[in-house]
Amino acid sequence: MKIFIMGIVASGKTTYAKELSKEMGLPFVELDAVVYYNVDGERIKRKPEEQVKIIRQMDARGSWIAEGVYRPSYHLLLDMADIVIWLDPPLWKRKIRILSRHVKQMIGVEECAYKPDFQMLRNMYKWTKQFEGERADLDEILQPYVDKLIIVRGDPANNRALSKIIY
Repeated sequence: MKIFIMGIVASGKTTYAKELSKEMGLPFVELDAVVYYNVDGERIKRKPEEQVKIIRQMDARGSWIAEGVYRPSYHLLLDMADIVIWLDPPLWKRKIRILSRHVKQMIGVEECAYKPDFQMLRNMYKWTKQFEGERADLDEILQPYVDKLIIVRGDPANNRALSKIIY
């Protein structure tokens, strides 16, 4: 089983992917770790072709649950996945989660792979606004995959129908 969980910033991707990974006994892949690597505490972005290479290696190992925002370098995951889950909670909920996450990271309650400074907070809100303006583009990208696409607008952990489809 190969599951690609997509969503914009603060949609619940990581939380849900980790829970599902544990329940199903499948390896969890956080796609930010495919895009970035650390050298002496500095986050460095890999080239798209390097990201694709890592994704192909991940896929060759078998089953997986991968989560991330949509990037062109991730497009091949749409083909590889048996199920694509698009987490799409309301905008107001994502905005609250962004701020809540930032506060937790600043006080050290929640870990993150990036520097949780004011610029990152601004970026998360900027990316959220940008996504909302480009939502139709993603809908078009996902159109060929409707046969394996599940769109979740509420909390995936509370969605019994989703659990029945996946298991």
